[in-house]
Amino acid sequence: MNAIELRHVVLTLGGRTVLADISLDIPSGTFIGVLGPNGAGKTTLMRAILGLVPPDAGTVHVLGRAATRGNPVIGYMPQVRGTSSGLRLSGWDFVASAANGHRLGLPIPSKAARADIDRALDLVGAADLGRRPLAEMSGGERQRLLLAQTLIGQPQLLLLDEPLISLDPHRQQEVVELVKALQLELGITVLFSAHELNPLLNAIDQVLSLGGGQAALGAVEDVITGPVLSRLYGSEIEVLRVQGRIFVMSGSHDMERDAHLHDHGHDHGGEHIHADHV
Repeated sequence: MNAIELRHVVLTLGGRTVLADISLDIPSGTFIGVLGPNGAGKTTLMRAILGLVPPDAGTVHVLGRAATRGNPVIGYMPQVRGTSSGLRLSGWDFVASAANGHRLGLPIPSKAARADIDRALDLVGAADLGRRPLAEMSGGERQRLLLAQTLIGQPQLLLLDEPLISLDPHRQQEVVELVKALQLELGITVLFSAHELNPLLNAIDQVLSLGGGQAALGAVEDVITGPVLSRLYGSEIEVLRVQGRIFVMSGSHDMERDAHLHDHGHDHGGEHIHADHV
């Protein structure tokens, strides 16, 4: 059975068509890197899979059933992640806030839910973080707890929306390796969206590239090519491979780098290709 099936799906946002007549199958037990520039539809696609955004046309199925809100087989890490309101909580209590849909400050979870929280913390190697205040943790440590939240309820599909944002290259690699280890250990399906392909290269089974309302799914060497990306983005794209890294260029600009800097609101001096850009 496929984890996700899209048939002639049209998704719009604010009157703009984000995805137009998309059909694809994502096999169960695979790690998919979801790539695309700002506005390409990465978040909207995940929200459609969650049943939060109904398609304007076509169908979305998750593990053989129509996408619906509150689907317990899905664990979701949104791009906008609110940890600041819980800084006085322990790591355990923060993860517990996701158990059975509980919000911060609501009743103590049941015995079964507490066991599930402990299990999730163990899976991400964060049992020790459960005893520490959230306010004293690094961004990478909080990211582990957010990942533990997605594992509550033993989901079969994880949707991770830009989990590498604001992490340094070392922490990015740690997160990717941890997610890959979880995917293999649990036999689950992962959709992992990112602006940049390079941190994901050694983890993903396939890449789903979005752009210009279109989508291309397949092996990296088949999808991340000049002709395919030029078709998706509607402009001339060049793909460079340098020392095991991939750079997507439009004219003289590294598109992935430009998108990354746009989100973080700064630049590093205008280089078009930079070896430590991750």
